[in-house]
Amino acid sequence: MTKKIIDLANPELEDKIKKELKALRFTKNFRSASAEEWYVFLESYHDPKTGGAAGKAIIHYDLQGNRDIYINTTIIFDDPELYKEELDPLVYAIADELVNRLVGYANTLLSVHAGSNSYQAEYVR
Repeated sequence: MTKKIIDLANPELEDKIKKELKALRFTKNFRSASAEEWYVFLESYHDPKTGGAAGKAIIHYDLQGNRDIYINTTIIFDDPELYKEELDPLVYAIADELVNRLVGYANTLLSVHAGSNSYQAEYVR
């Protein structure tokens, strides 16, 4: 298995990444005892059908006993512009920022759905 290394220090996209991360916001859509769903809003990207949120983040808490929590995070981008390969570093940067803001530094498995920019990662404290 080959590892895919993404250099987020992409000079061509640096300003775009900064702009999107600065404007990044989200609202909670749903909460249950073991999951949360958040709408993700970006400055330049939107759901093509509704014009609203560019995607959603679903955080599922797998409670193991009363002290161990394992988290599965899924981010689904609805704007097909984010599926373009040249925006791969932007998708990674947005997903990384969402994990930092919504999950913090807890252990999580991450699954990102963004067309050809889809990937999986594991965050370990």
